[in-house]
Order: sequence, then structure tokens, then C-alpha cells
Amino acid sequence: MARILIVDDDAALLRLLSLRLRKEGHGLIEASSGEAALARLDQELPDLVITDMRMGGMDGLQLFEAIHRRHPLLPVLMITAHGTIPDAVRALQRGMFGYISKPFEARDLLAEVDRAIAASQALGANVPVDDSDDPAEGWREAILTRSPRMQQVLAEARMVAATDASVLIHGPSGSGKELLARAIHAASHRAGAKLVAVNCGAIPENLVESELFGHVKGAFTGAVRDRAGLFVEAQRGTVFLDEVGELPLAMQVKLLRVLQEREVRAVGAERAIKLDVRVIAASHRNLEEEVAAGRFREDLYYRLHVVALDLPPLAERREDIPLLARHFMAALAQRYGKTVNAFGAGAVEALASAPWPGNVRQLQNTVEKCVVLSTSPLIDLTLVQRALANQSQTMPALDEARRAFERDYLVQLLRLTSGNVSQAARLAHRNRTDFYALLGRHQLEPGQFKPADSA
Repeated sequence: MARILIVDDDAALLRLLSLRLRKEGHGLIEASSGEAALARLDQELPDLVITDMRMGGMDGLQLFEAIHRRHPLLPVLMITAHGTIPDAVRALQRGMFGYISKPFEARDLLAEVDRAIAASQALGANVPVDDSDDPAEGWREAILTRSPRMQQVLAEARMVAATDASVLIHGPSGSGKELLARAIHAASHRAGAKLVAVNCGAIPENLVESELFGHVKGAFTGAVRDRAGLFVEAQRGTVFLDEVGELPLAMQVKLLRVLQEREVRAVGAERAIKLDVRVIAASHRNLEEEVAAGRFREDLYYRLHVVALDLPPLAERREDIPLLARHFMAALAQRYGKTVNAFGAGAVEALASAPWPGNVRQLQNTVEKCVVLSTSPLIDLTLVQRALANQSQTMPALDEARRAFERDYLVQLLRLTSGNVSQAARLAHRNRTDFYALLGRHQLEPGQFKPADSA
């Protein structure tokens, strides 16, 4: 059975809750105020906290915020009167586990308690554990870390994976947001279905709706056949909306409707399709600031922000740099057929002390340069220093950025038209000859985008 901290300044209700929960075999810790509850938490960490919303002094919301800062994985259940349910819903958006409205039935209380305790005990809410070497933890095998801060993020990710709650991942570019999204999907009951990832900032604005939600034949010029969108492709699985802050406002409205109604209508379609998908979104932007500036809809922000996970920059998890550098070295040496197998004296220390504005992606790029240029099995300090000295070159040149955008644009056109070059060229306002030249420049084959049954 579990240890439960009950907080209420109403002695009668405190006694009633204690009797009901002791009858179920739980151990109880009682506190008559928020301040007293925090003092008890300093002495003993329970499996669950149940607190009333309205109390003298520190109220339930303030207590939840204080607990969440100190112990972000400790489940908190709020007992709330009908008039304070909106406050409880807002607390849910900030990470509170659940709420029970007065008056409540004993069975409803016990059901919520059982659900919270199961999550707390099964997911190790009290102590972050480094389970990266546990073969049962394949859900996060792509994320290598020794950082306590990252371990905390992973523990939270594993907890939220057990639900269907929408997740918003915030972190700087290159910090591993898609890896975390894939880990959440792998740990969820949806792991047997697809995770469909889409970079919202890479889709041309006039193609976003069709790409996400699909279209029917004849819906617009170039729509030569029905095409299911990415949301339908992810049915019973997960949609990962990377850089969701880049969506234009008009598209944000349509996305909000899909999330609210749990159905999607393809462009030009008469009927909607019911959706069963989990949505994980990510952004390197501060979406709260984007909302304040009017560039991101507040209602969509709260729909996506049921649970928030913050990935730290690499500079704030430096203990992971040696681990990541050696992992990248081994993988890249195998890819390039090199015999590189170790770092020389001072090389890892130089990597660990670098600023890494591009985060894990930049570290991988730097190690790749070292592996490619190494003439011996050892990556020495001089080679690392030379690679680090060229960090200013990690920002792509304008021509390189243009080429990348052009290729992404061509891929989107070919997807949209299912590999029909004539239709794709018409949409791009190019003749077929020019369009074929563009495809050749980017080594794109139209046949790769044709439906399997027409190949």
C-alpha cells in the first residue's frame, strides 16, 4: 500500500478522508495547512498528496506549485468545490495529476487515488533512476544521459507516456526534441502504430493544410487523386508537430478545430474522418511570448500544453558530453569505415568545456568532422581544437539554406501530386523540362512518390 499526505484545514473532512483511506490499507500523513504539508515533505516523501483547494493561508494551488517545483513527479490530487473547477483545470495544464469535485463518492475518490498511486510507484516518482542500461528500457535507448536533470525529464516523459495527454516539448534547436517525442511514443500504448513527424516550418504555407489533413481528387489544381494527410496516416499512433510555432495563424485555427473535435476533414471532402491520435508538439520558441505577441493562438497553446517538458541545452548537461562524444565517434567510425576508436589526452575535456550553442546536433557534427579528418585511431586534442575553431561555419551559407529549402519544397510537391511531374511542375509554375532539371539537381525520383499500387 502507499503513503499518502492529506492536507485540509477542515478537521472533519481531514478525519473522514483519513478513515476512508486507512480502510483501504494506505498509510496516512496528515497536515492541517499548506505550510505544515511542506514541512512534512521535508521529512518524508509520500507516494501521493491530496489537498483541498480552499484553505486559510497557503491555498491548494499555491501548495501544488510549491510541491511541483520541488518534486515535479509527485502526483497531487486536488479536492475542489464546483466554483473552483476552472482553477483546477488550469492546474491540470501545469502538471497537477487530477482533481475531485465536492461532493464526491467514495468510489470516485478511491479510483483516482489508485490511478495516481499506480503512476507514482510504477514510474519511480520519488527517485530519478538512470535506467539507460536496463534492456527493458528500450523506449529511450536513443537518448544517452548521465545528467540528473535529463533523468528527471525522462522520468516525467515516461509518466506522461502512460496517458494520452498532449505534450509540448520546449528546448533549443538541436537539443533532441524529436528523440524525446519518439521515446514517449515508444513507451505508450500506441507504440505498435506509427509516429508521424512533420516539421511545420518546412512546409510551404499553401501546402500545409493538404499535407496535414489530406485532400480529395479535384480539390485544387494538381490534386489528381485522393491523398490522406499525415494525421490520418498516424491513426491510432502519434503525430509529432515539430516547430509548431511556425504555423501561420489561419492554420492554427484549423489545427485547433481538429484537436477539439477529434476529427479531420480533407481539403474538398464532404465528410470528416474520426481521429484516434496522440499529439506531441515542439518548439524552440517561447510560445507564451508568441501568444503575448499575437503570433500564436492562446487556445491552441493551452490545448497543446497539457503537459510541458523542457529539454535543457547541452551546456547545462555537460556531464553527458563525454558519453555522447564517444557514442558518436563509434557510430561515425563505423559509417565511414574508419578505425577511430578513442580520444587523446585533453580532447574530451576540450569538448566538455566548449559552449555548444547548437547543442547535441552541433556536438555530433563536430565529432563527425574529427572522425572524417583523423589519420589515426586516436582523435587528438589538436584535431578537436581545429574542429571547435570552425564552429562559426556550422551556420549554413545562404546558398546552402536555399538549396535545402528548394529540396524540401520539391519533396512536398511530389508528395502532394503523388509523383505526377506535370501536375507538380504546374503548381511550381515551371515547365516540365525545368522541373526535371530541378529534380535531377536534388537527385529526386518521381517514382519514389507514386502510390504502391501504381508502381
